[in-house]
Amino acid sequence: MTSVTSPDPTGPLLVRVRAVMPALAPAEQRVANAVLADPGGVAAMTISELAEVASTSETTVIRFCKQIGVPGYPQLRLQLAAQSAQESMRPEVGGDIEPGDSLADVVGKVAFADERAVRETAQQLDVDALAKVVAAVAKAPRVDLYGSAASSFVALDLQQKLHRIRRVAFAWSDVHVALTSAALLGKDDVAIGISHTGTTVEVIEALELAGKHGATTVAVTNFPRSPLAQAADLVLTTAARETTYRSGAMSSRIAQLMVIDCLFIGVAQSVMPDARKALEETAIAVRGHRVKGSVNDPQN
Repeated sequence: MTSVTSPDPTGPLLVRVRAVMPALAPAEQRVANAVLADPGGVAAMTISELAEVASTSETTVIRFCKQIGVPGYPQLRLQLAAQSAQESMRPEVGGDIEPGDSLADVVGKVAFADERAVRETAQQLDVDALAKVVAAVAKAPRVDLYGSAASSFVALDLQQKLHRIRRVAFAWSDVHVALTSAALLGKDDVAIGISHTGTTVEVIEALELAGKHGATTVAVTNFPRSPLAQAADLVLTTAARETTYRSGAMSSRIAQLMVIDCLFIGVAQSVMPDARKALEETAIAVRGHRVKGSVNDPQN
């Protein structure tokens, strides 16, 4: 089990702020909200001014800086100014979807949010942790995947991908089945729990039980200090921003799938040429279920 304390100090600053938000004290959360609401404005404030805006003390502002991996307030201002300058160079189409938005507005906002989720997830993804997960999955006799609701579809996607390269994997969304499966794992097996918030009780329980039986445990979550992350040996974080109409189902799933694709490709690379042969054989197996003569027919 790993003890997750600080976000990666090399990742995008605002992504780190959102990632640790649920674990902050109430006064620190007020500082975080002020930073997220107006990063450029905060970059121009003195520490006293920010403390006043957040209805807290200068000491709390300093503690907030430490929580997000920044040495002090001057460094926070510099990083906020730099990130604000970068963001100002991108066309801003995002924002929450409003009831009165046209369908064209909805399309633009959804596309922007999904693109941002993938980009920011890639920027902060711990490649060293990913490499360790790839190595563990590649040699594992069996991989258990736990996810509920939207995350269960991500687990099923990884199961299907791993099966195509002859890796034995099972995705469990029912808590009873997940727990009975976790109880049978051993020290060479891998268990992966997927939850955007990292607070889904069923996923946490299954991952903890798998760890007690010696399996290598992995968390895929948006929040590196969440209970799921605390229960895992290795943590792969996403960076999705959920909004009113997208909570728990859209950009978070896109970000999770991006991480899953990176994991799958890493595993496939490590078991070549067997993976290539398996992919070819599975492609042939379903070839007869395509309309013959179509542009997607492999024989064309």
